[in-house]
Amino acid sequence: MSRIDENAEFVAIRIAVLTVSDTRGLDQDRSGDTLAGRISDAGHVLADRKILPDERDEIAAQLRNWCDDPDIDVVISTGGTGLTGRDVTVEAHRDVYE
Repeated sequence: MSRIDENAEFVAIRIAVLTVSDTRGLDQDRSGDTLAGRISDAGHVLADRKILPDERDEIAAQLRNWCDDPDIDVVISTGGTGLTGRDVTVEAHRDVYE
């Protein structure tokens, strides 16, 4: 049974998408493309989208910028979760958690 109140007014939210990758550009970012498409298909707004290398300070800075931006309601990130020593996405997110 769904807990969604079908009588509630739909409110579109503004979502930023961050892809973390040392090897991908916008033309090869399939996961980012999928997220952007689903956001739009659901009636929400893709407020911003970026691809950053797996650099802890850069990721954390971008997350902070979006968190401080009153025009962004949600941030979704993808990528950067491999098993090598360069994969610091999780640590960068922890730097920003409150």
